[in-house]
Amino acid sequence: MIDLHTEQLVPIGQVPSLLPSRPNGRRIHISAIYRWVQRGARGRRLEAIQIGGTTYTSREALQRFAISRDAQPVMLPVTTARRQRQINEANRRITEILRGSRPEDN
Repeated sequence: MIDLHTEQLVPIGQVPSLLPSRPNGRRIHISAIYRWVQRGARGRRLEAIQIGGTTYTSREALQRFAISRDAQPVMLPVTTARRQRQINEANRRITEILRGSRPEDN
């Protein structure tokens, strides 16, 4: 929770300029910041408050958000096509193992 007395507030629009650039040299898009506030990322949401018509977060909230994301293992979502390739590969290996262990195939 953001503490107005002890934390340094930052308007959401300025957050991308506070973060390091991505490996390709581009900054994090503002829509990603709003997504972190509204839906979160990897089970953790970026803390934000609204004062008047402006939404703020804090430098400390950004730090907490970054630390909580780094502390969790990164699990990439497995797409249906990717999962099907994994299943096919596992079935192929099982078939090879079973054929290799059968006496009539030796």
